[in-house]
Amino acid sequence: MYQSSKVLLSTLVLLATLLSGCATTTINSGLQAGDLPPNGAFTAANGIQFNVQPLSLATLPPKQVVVPSSDLSRLIKSSGRVDYRIAQGDILSIFLIGYPDITPPNVGNSTNPYASGFPVDQQGFVQFPLIGRIKASGLSVPQFTANLRGQLQRYLKYSDPQVKIINYRGNKFFIDGEVKQPGEFSIDDAPISLYSAISMAGGAMPTGDSNNIILNRNGVSYNLGLKSLRQMGASANQIYLRDGDSIHVNSQSRNRVYVLGEFGQVEPVPILEQGISLAQVLGESKGLDSNTANASKIYVVRDSANNPAYPLTNIYYVDMQTLTSFALANRFEMQPNDIVYVDPTGLTRWNRVISSLLPSTSTIRSFSRL
Repeated sequence: MYQSSKVLLSTLVLLATLLSGCATTTINSGLQAGDLPPNGAFTAANGIQFNVQPLSLATLPPKQVVVPSSDLSRLIKSSGRVDYRIAQGDILSIFLIGYPDITPPNVGNSTNPYASGFPVDQQGFVQFPLIGRIKASGLSVPQFTANLRGQLQRYLKYSDPQVKIINYRGNKFFIDGEVKQPGEFSIDDAPISLYSAISMAGGAMPTGDSNNIILNRNGVSYNLGLKSLRQMGASANQIYLRDGDSIHVNSQSRNRVYVLGEFGQVEPVPILEQGISLAQVLGESKGLDSNTANASKIYVVRDSANNPAYPLTNIYYVDMQTLTSFALANRFEMQPNDIVYVDPTGLTRWNRVISSLLPSTSTIRSFSRL
C-alpha cells in the first residue's frame, strides 16, 4: 500500500512537471498576438511603444510621397548637360591644314612622335611644335582650338588647327553592386546620364533594386531610385555623371516584406519596383493556411524607429473573413521590412498543446506501471 502511494505520488509530481513544462514550452515557443488592446498606444514589456489600430479606410496609411531633400534638389538642378572639358590623360588629334610636316597624319610607320596624337599631361598641358606647352585641361575643344590658333598666328601665315579628342582617358565613373558588368567607365563628349550609366554596365541584375541606388559625388552620398525620381517629377535621364562619380545598385534583399504565422508559404516577399500591396503579399505567400489560420487576426507591424517624426511602431490588424476587406488590403501599400503575421485559431493552439503532451502521457503511463 505504501509502495503504491509512493508510486502514485511520484507519478503525480512527474505529471505536474511535464504538463507545466510542455504547456509553457508550447505556448511560449509559438508566435501569438497576445493581449493587444483593440486600439491606441501602449508600451510593451520590452519598452517599445506601439500604436494599435484596426485597418479601415480612415486609418489606411497614405501612399508614400517622396519629398525631395534640398540636397537632392540641388543635385538634379546641378546635373544638367554640360559641354565636355578636356581632361588630363586625354589624347588630342591636332591637324594643321597645309602643314603636314608639323602635324603628319596618323600612320603606323611615322617617325613623328605626335603622329598618334597629343597627350594631355598630368599638369593639363599639351606639348605642341613651335609654341611649346599650351594649357588644355578644363577647356572645351572650341576654347582650346581658339587659344591654339591665336598662338600659332605668330609663326604661321595660315593657321587653322583642326582639333578633336581621339581617346578619352581623363573623366571616369565607377559602378558596382547588382549590375551585370561592374567596373570603371570613361565619360566622353556625349553626356552620360544615370540611366545610361546603368545601361553601360549591362543593366541591373534580376536581384538588383532599381529604386535603391546610391550615387556618391565628392564625398556626398545620394539615395536615388527610378520610381522615387518619377514620383518627384524627375528622371534618371536628368542626372548627368561627373568625373569621379561612383554608383552602387543595392540588392532587393534590402527591400522585402516578412511573413510569419499561419501562411501557406513562410518566406520573405520582395517588393518590386511597382510596389506591392497587402493583398498581393497574401497571394505571394500562397494564402492563409486553411487548417490553422485565424483569418480574423491578420497583423501588419511597421517599425518607424528611423523616422523621428513617428517614434511609435504601428500595428495594423484586419479581419479578412469579410469580402470587403480584400479591397482594403489591396489599397494597403507595403513598405520595406514590414512584418505580416497571421494568428493561429484557438483550436489550433489547443491541438498543438495536446500533440506535445502525447509523448509525455505515454511516459506517465510507463511510470504508472512501475
